[in-house]
Amino acid sequence: MAFDGIVIANLVQELNETIANGRISKIAQPENDELLLTIKGASGQVRLVLSANASLPLIYLTKTNKPSPLTAPNFCMLLRKHIANGKIIGISQPHMERIINFEIEHLNDLGDLCRKQLIVEIMGKHSNIIFCDDENKIIDSIKHVSAQVSSVREVLPGRTYFIPETQEKSNPLTAEKESFLANLSRSSLPVQKAIYTAFTGISPVIAKELCFRAAIEETQTASDLTEEEKLRLFQQFSALAEDIKAGNFTPNIVRNGKEPMDFSAAELTQFRDFTMEPCDSISEVLETFYATKNVYTRIRQKSADLRRIVTTALERSRKKYDLQKKQLKDTEKREKYKVYGELIHTYGYGLEENAKNLEAFNYYTNETISIPLDPQLTPQENALKYFKKYNKLKRTYEAMTELIEETKEEMLHLETISTSLDIATSEDDLTQIKEELIQYGYIRKRPAGKKEKIKSRPFHYLSSDGYHMYVGKNNFQNDELTFKFAVGNDWWFHAKGIPGSHVVVKTNGDELPDRTFEEAGRLAAYYSKARDNEKVEIDYLEKKNVKKPNGSKPGFVIYYTNYSLVASPDLTDIQLIAE
Repeated sequence: MAFDGIVIANLVQELNETIANGRISKIAQPENDELLLTIKGASGQVRLVLSANASLPLIYLTKTNKPSPLTAPNFCMLLRKHIANGKIIGISQPHMERIINFEIEHLNDLGDLCRKQLIVEIMGKHSNIIFCDDENKIIDSIKHVSAQVSSVREVLPGRTYFIPETQEKSNPLTAEKESFLANLSRSSLPVQKAIYTAFTGISPVIAKELCFRAAIEETQTASDLTEEEKLRLFQQFSALAEDIKAGNFTPNIVRNGKEPMDFSAAELTQFRDFTMEPCDSISEVLETFYATKNVYTRIRQKSADLRRIVTTALERSRKKYDLQKKQLKDTEKREKYKVYGELIHTYGYGLEENAKNLEAFNYYTNETISIPLDPQLTPQENALKYFKKYNKLKRTYEAMTELIEETKEEMLHLETISTSLDIATSEDDLTQIKEELIQYGYIRKRPAGKKEKIKSRPFHYLSSDGYHMYVGKNNFQNDELTFKFAVGNDWWFHAKGIPGSHVVVKTNGDELPDRTFEEAGRLAAYYSKARDNEKVEIDYLEKKNVKKPNGSKPGFVIYYTNYSLVASPDLTDIQLIAE
């Protein structure tokens, strides 16, 4: 996630357009490392979120309020004392760093006009919010950093504030062509890394984007580039720098389906296989991206226990399957024992007493074979011994064959549940999956009580031609869609031979256009275990030809006549209708 200098530059531009010359009417500290400033400007009241969270540092404008503790923390009280009702007279970004400096004008206790600085550093685990006077002396900070914590810089009251120069990086907005090309020529690093380690505010994503735009492989060693390649790269670098200086930003979110993958203030053409969602402002990007990302993160955290149960059960089933296959292989010699018994019955009458083997003509293969005998037993007893071995192995074979089929069904069932966990987007989806695991004994049944109401519904899409398409999120929904919701002439889609969702297209008695078939195939490909493949083979047929065997597990169907198509697991341009 590229919260880099370019995103900060876009933020500074947006803040200068919205809250510059505004007054700070309220200061709150809803979290230990987060401030919420309410600012009244010419265009009305807005809220500014400033977060120095180590894992999720943020700055963005929002209309949403957050509850604050009844007793304000000391840092919040200090800010209220000094800059409550203060005027924001300047918002700047030093040298393309991930830093925003707010210059605030206010009246002190004596009524004299004073200036203070509120400096927000967005630097991962080193993020901080620092309050300084007009001479760069630190008054206080939301996080104190002592010499024991950092040998580079102390952030404590009374210390002088400065930006630590831990790396020799240049400002990309002032970089000259000669220095850019010289840096590439002497670098032994891959091109992508050579760029983002040499210039302030350039993230790995943006460095890769520059390589992509210049048609250069980002993993190639920088010094090995030809002069023409270096020149192409500089042209793209220079064009990006000019856009930043001119304030030409394109805030956007890159999505894989509905899930947000990345964001930027520059167009990310490298993600051409994904959806790029443009936004009106960088604040909208950040608020939307992190809110949505948090949903997916929370769902993954909440599904971790279910996923562990499914993974453990799958591993157990696979071990059981391997053992059963080995036992089945051991039964392959059963027919040999049957033949031994028959041949002893046929030729054993002429055997000498205490014979240890019988040389006999095998009329099944037209070969002479040697049959081992127990000299302590009569020919009839030896024959009976081999028939007993044959019958035992035959029973084992029949039992193992049946057990192997059951284990294969169990493994397939668990893999479909695993796929359901992959596509779950809400806690309601997880509730339904948990119910299935309880029903089949993978989770202990809870004591009888109030049953959780299932609110999860299948995904609902609209094809480009106006046909409604439905995608089951789990096995229960797959059964419901296919056998209760769909009617005979509706079309049914599923990834061939792999776990995945049932996709149903309502035809309303019409003949479906080719484009709708293609879009339904893409849905079936995306909501399957093969969603990371470039192409997926899809089976499709009319619903009336899909059957469910008696006693089979949810989601399991059979069919014998079907059509096939190859689809890419891509949801671009397929309209999702809100549940």
